[in-house]
Amino acid sequence: MPLTEELAARIGANGPLTVADYMAECLTHPRYGYYTTRDPLGQSGDFTTAPEISQMFGELAGLFLAQCWIDLGSPIPFRLVELGPGRGTLMADLLRATAGVPGFHAGLDLHLVEASPVLRQRQQQTTGCALTHHDSFDTVPDGPLFLIANEFLDALPIRQFQRDDEGWRERVIGLRDKELTLGLSAPLHPPFAEDRADDTRPGDIVEHCAAALSVAAAIGQRIAAFGGVALIVDYGDWRSLGDTLQAVRDHGAVPVLEDPGSADLTAHVDFEALARAASPALATRLTPQGVFLERLGITQRAQSLARSLSGDALENHVAAHRRLTHPDEMGTLFKAMALHQKDSPLPPGFAP
Repeated sequence: MPLTEELAARIGANGPLTVADYMAECLTHPRYGYYTTRDPLGQSGDFTTAPEISQMFGELAGLFLAQCWIDLGSPIPFRLVELGPGRGTLMADLLRATAGVPGFHAGLDLHLVEASPVLRQRQQQTTGCALTHHDSFDTVPDGPLFLIANEFLDALPIRQFQRDDEGWRERVIGLRDKELTLGLSAPLHPPFAEDRADDTRPGDIVEHCAAALSVAAAIGQRIAAFGGVALIVDYGDWRSLGDTLQAVRDHGAVPVLEDPGSADLTAHVDFEALARAASPALATRLTPQGVFLERLGITQRAQSLARSLSGDALENHVAAHRRLTHPDEMGTLFKAMALHQKDSPLPPGFAP
């Protein structure tokens, strides 16, 4: 376990790691990082995302962005951007679904934000079109922005703070008997936790993702300046509370500190913090994924596709529709929120 040894040496030399430092090393280490060394998606990988479950997700996302583009006057050219595109499945479905929207393909300039060399190659093959890759959103050119981020922010590194009678302590990763272990820092007073005294009590954990807030701020500034819409779909809730850090390998949970770099590490998204960071862009109401997809017409699309299916294909299609929308599956756990310009039309699928 080479990464374990590197982390242990770093802790021995410099002291405990924050949870954010640990996540960053596990996920993006140039030699041993989870995302830099493999394609983690699908049945043969460690987890499956909504676009891999059914083409309907990417199709509806595409039509959502196309309708927003029309509602904003069909600006040309515009930046079509996806953060964390996986295998490129969502973007391929999006482009196919919007092929008949007059002027949409002619006006788009496609940009994918992806750190993984393995996935970048796969995305190029899947989309089969002209695109530009970026390591971060900051290098995407200015202009009207139509962006989607599906299960992207949950993988950005978080810090965790636990309240006690003296204030807050940060959860950190150190060594005990040469093994990685979780511990607590000395008391501190993180500024972003100052307003959490009324809704937390000793023992509660609050998570903070500076990277996600930085991305949201950059997107919000771009939309406020140039117009556009950003659709964010991820698992989480309006406000962070509790330890949500998890490791997933082979479609199942594993201990977070076990064999660093071999499992996906994620945490729930704090949508309230994102909405605040994105100002002066406005955020829609946080909406369960199932409700959002139903408002966009997923049941009608599912019925249309079902007419040409039978046997196992039909059963799989029905199961995929349920998995995306049912409250007991992804329908409630995952949430949708859009960022848009002040005084622009409310994006479709969201209530006032």
